[in-house]
Amino acid sequence: MEKEIRFLSSENKGKAYLGDINSPDAQMTFSITPNSLWIIDHTEVDESLKGQGIGKELLLEIVEKARNSKIEILPLCPYAKHAFEKDESIQDVLK
Repeated sequence: MEKEIRFLSSENKGKAYLGDINSPDAQMTFSITPNSLWIIDHTEVDESLKGQGIGKELLLEIVEKARNSKIEILPLCPYAKHAFEKDESIQDVLK
């Protein structure tokens, strides 16, 4: 199965996801504050994809977009928070 992570954002929310936009196989969602802070609030990966690093791929997609836009990220989701604590290479966008 081809695993292409996609990214979508609007004025006040966004997500990185895998699969169908309305029923993704995996997704990481975030809220966008008025001062452009991205708050990661949820990570969900289908049971069939667990253990394949999909959550990390979703996070890296969001980090790349934030980095390119000079935006900081506040991870409230337990998965994202733990990933930021473990990986110094992405902490440059950490709020």
